[in-house]
Amino acid sequence: MNSKVIMWSVIMALGGFLFGFDTAVISGAEKAIQVYWSLGAKLHGLTISIAIIGTVFGALFGRIPADALGRKKTLIIIAFIFLFASLGTALATNWYLFMALRFIGGLGVGASSVTAPIYISEISPAKSRGRLVILFQLNIVLGILIAFVSNYLIGLYGQNLHDSWRYMLGVMAVPSILFLLLLNLVPESPRWLILHKSNHDDAKKVLKVINAEGFEEDYTNIINANAGDAHDKGGENIFAERYRFPAVLAILFAFFNQVSGINAIMYYAPRIFEMTGFSKNDSLLSTTYLGIINLIFTMLAIKFIDTTGRRKLMLIGSFGLIFTLGLVSWSFFTKNFGGYYVTGSLVCFMAFFAFSQGAVIWVFISEIFPNQVRAKGQTLGSGTHWIMAALITFSFPYFAEKLGGGYTFLFFTVMMVLQLIFVWKVMPETKGKSLENIERTLTMH
Repeated sequence: MNSKVIMWSVIMALGGFLFGFDTAVISGAEKAIQVYWSLGAKLHGLTISIAIIGTVFGALFGRIPADALGRKKTLIIIAFIFLFASLGTALATNWYLFMALRFIGGLGVGASSVTAPIYISEISPAKSRGRLVILFQLNIVLGILIAFVSNYLIGLYGQNLHDSWRYMLGVMAVPSILFLLLLNLVPESPRWLILHKSNHDDAKKVLKVINAEGFEEDYTNIINANAGDAHDKGGENIFAERYRFPAVLAILFAFFNQVSGINAIMYYAPRIFEMTGFSKNDSLLSTTYLGIINLIFTMLAIKFIDTTGRRKLMLIGSFGLIFTLGLVSWSFFTKNFGGYYVTGSLVCFMAFFAFSQGAVIWVFISEIFPNQVRAKGQTLGSGTHWIMAALITFSFPYFAEKLGGGYTFLFFTVMMVLQLIFVWKVMPETKGKSLENIERTLTMH
């Protein structure tokens, strides 16, 4: 595999690291934040989910700068947003200011979930696209793990620090600066240069680096596909009839990703463990186990996603998620919290999720739409993902309190049964196909 393409993909995937860190870091700080501002259940749910609400808007509108300014410039803006939000939330003493800054940070998360996977998919050779795009997810879970470890260490050794939760949130400034500096080393996407700037010379130079022997053929295929898109009925309207099937795939895939309960578990993992009788430090440590397993099984998925395929990983994962979520639900119904029963079940849940949904989502959504509407398609999938994430994150404390863990996790279990049916009956396989070949397969001409 081309070393420069790998380097570009790794750098762009650092947007996923910041995405993951920002998503998970709040889990160690959320109880202290609730106490600091004396928040009731509903206001606390809003405070924790406000970043997700920002993420929804970032995902919905992130494609505008991604198309207008380019993938690279958009990610530079995103890096500045992460830096500003991390320092701001760490220093905020006013609840409204804190909320505004968490919302702004969420904008960065949402925009990165649109832009980074698109960029990586557009520079990747077909045979290794899955492994390269999954680097974005790998960095997400690495960011999640580092956030969990950071929270644990600050909680363990920073007990004498005043408002240690501020340190938990402020640490993200360091990777934000690193991401900002490294973005100078990557070129713009060749497909964006051709489609949005008509800059064929620079596009050819990048394509030649990606595939020195076959870049002329790649260039011709892109030109022909874009010419076809320009004359086809529907043009750039993502809801046109010819894009209906990939649009439905993106919406359903993103919907099922969140109704697995993944974000509720990520955001409220320490609270879930405390519900089973764990101490605060034991809860933070158990949460770290989830992050480690998430990273290990995402790395394992990298090995299989381009050989075994996206669909088989999803089938394996769906069965595993149904089983593990069912065990957690049964544990809450029966009050069977002895030893590490719930921890073990959630660790297994995380393994199956990381190997399937977590690994496949950004790969699959980034490759099923034509060049003409790829940013809009990624926005559709990512926006659906984050709208559902906001709803789940906001409502989880309320339903966990009113219905208990049993019924809450039973709901997630039933949703995974529906996901299994979707994967079995509807989801196509996309491994080893060029983006233009996938377009011919999935769109109506």
